Amino acid sequence: MKILHLAAAAAIILAGCTKADTDVTSPDGRIKVSFSLSANGEPRYSAQLDGQTVIGCSALGLDVDGSNLKDGFRLISTVSAGVEDRYSLKTGKQTDYHYCANEKIFNLLTQSGDTLGIAFRVSDDGFAFRYQINSLKGGQNIVNDEFSSFCFADSARAWLQIMAIAKTGWCGTNPSYEENYTQNVPVGTPCPWPSGWVYPALFQSNGAWVLVSETGLTTQYCGTRLTEIAGTPEYKVRFPMPQEVIDTATQDIRPQLTFPWQSPWRTVSVSSNLKGIVESTIGTDLAAPAVDGDYSWVKPGHASWSWAKLKDESVVYDVQKRFVDYAARMRWEYCLVDVNWDRTIGYDRIAELAQYAATKGVGLILWYNSSGAWNTTEYTPKSRLLTHEMREQEFSRLEQMGVKGIKVDFFAGDGQPVMRYYADIFADAAAHHLMVNCHGATLPRGWQRTYPNLVTMEAVKGFEYSTFTQEYQDMIPTQSCCWLFTRNVFDPMDFTPMSLAAIPGIERATTNAFELALPVLFLSGVQHFAETDDGMAAQPDYVVSLLQDFPTTWDQSLFIDGYPGQYFVAARRSGDKWYVAGINGEKAARRLTLDLSAIGSADKAEIFTDTDNKWQMAHSIAENVDLKAFEVTMQPNGGFVAVFE
Repeated sequence: MKILHLAAAAAIILAGCTKADTDVTSPDGRIKVSFSLSANGEPRYSAQLDGQTVIGCSALGLDVDGSNLKDGFRLISTVSAGVEDRYSLKTGKQTDYHYCANEKIFNLLTQSGDTLGIAFRVSDDGFAFRYQINSLKGGQNIVNDEFSSFCFADSARAWLQIMAIAKTGWCGTNPSYEENYTQNVPVGTPCPWPSGWVYPALFQSNGAWVLVSETGLTTQYCGTRLTEIAGTPEYKVRFPMPQEVIDTATQDIRPQLTFPWQSPWRTVSVSSNLKGIVESTIGTDLAAPAVDGDYSWVKPGHASWSWAKLKDESVVYDVQKRFVDYAARMRWEYCLVDVNWDRTIGYDRIAELAQYAATKGVGLILWYNSSGAWNTTEYTPKSRLLTHEMREQEFSRLEQMGVKGIKVDFFAGDGQPVMRYYADIFADAAAHHLMVNCHGATLPRGWQRTYPNLVTMEAVKGFEYSTFTQEYQDMIPTQSCCWLFTRNVFDPMDFTPMSLAAIPGIERATTNAFELALPVLFLSGVQHFAETDDGMAAQPDYVVSLLQDFPTTWDQSLFIDGYPGQYFVAARRSGDKWYVAGINGEKAARRLTLDLSAIGSADKAEIFTDTDNKWQMAHSIAENVDLKAFEVTMQPNGGFVAVFE
């Protein structure tokens, strides 16, 4: 990352500051963030888009043991810089990224002589801020609370996902970011549980759209979330619940800092339209660059997976060999072997299966239970990843067997010790050329940039829940049309999409065209498909052919049309092909006339659309397509896919 045209203003005393000294604007001049100190020295900020306030006067500051970092400040200097960064990712909405922003660091001094830096970066798609501390005179390093807040207009609307209460749910496995989004509610709507709202949180305020999240989370902090300030349109950053640690007897969720220290970035994507939100890259722009190493061995791809529909009974050698053959026929790169494989198949036969899969050009991904004593799950392998020594033993064995990745489940929450556990798993897995997928897990927060072998994480109420209850199956259409504006904007999401055949014991709510659109729209470094080999065998050749040649990465993505919870249309390019897909989250048909001129030109299009029968699709090849007025109809809970080349 380049810091350009550095211009430090030495010892700018607060009384002598001009308005320009405390404003930070985006390179295009549309977004402006203003910093201020209240009469009693409390740091504050606000933000405008095109002169209209989108974030009102909001709080800043920290509560650190032995140090008052909330009020009594005076501004002693500011440091301004231009920031430019170029980077590439193996997963996500595009391959190459170019970040440009203006930065200003406000250096504050307390009455006791402690200093706090608050850095703001403002880019054309939003802004972010973080705290910086070189040292504290009292020598304390435990953060009790963070006062950062986001104040919206009284009339604002919100799309928010509740956080589950720690140690509740099946076998005490909560929280895991697996609840539904509450959609289009008045700002300040009380959270029904005492656990807060997770990131990303979407708001519409004063005619603008705002997406609040965090990125750049390291082992120096806990994962945070939001809580409403009762009776106001303001949301405050809050820490996890006390139980969200690995060992409740010896550990604390609170951050214990090592100086010099920087907090994670609080990110705020800001746009006058939803296109600016969906196409924002601030969540990875501000993530830490990749840990040093050679990651050429990390290969995004697709995976067959028996457990989605066939559950525990399918995790036996013969069925898994069948699913390896299925992946090979579909030209997919991986096969995921799920729970209890160590008991139902065993290490020796898994090694045999890995060797067989290699002859078919397929790599194995093996499931692991992350937990020790923090929940009562009995799925195995369990308690084999708890220490570096355990991981070294296990991962060395997997590497020798030719296994390509691991799926690690049932994490303990968002306390700082758990954040350290994630990072340790990623690092130790990378040392043995293992890709990682986390389930029952936290939001990635840009980790896929920092740890390139992290290819995906769940952090969503995924497909499996729809196989448990009809109630959740019926929610999938509208929730899917919300996640694409929230959860999946920045970070890979392992929803495990695409059920083209029946779900045992459940009436599927969506059409086949909706299901086919999901692998285009949902972003995941390894896409684990829910459909079985038998279900795929019943599909027409044109569907099988599409999925056999399906891209593993996207070079470019464009938002086309949509509204949270209602519908979503996007275009994604791989090489010289554009895949345009849409889903309808509502129970009424939706006819669209789409302007696709941004994709350039196309000689022909292969189009997959709904019919009156949700189990069947219409398939056509069109030439001389009018990209400025592409017409398509999505049936209730339906969708479409169009491939242009």
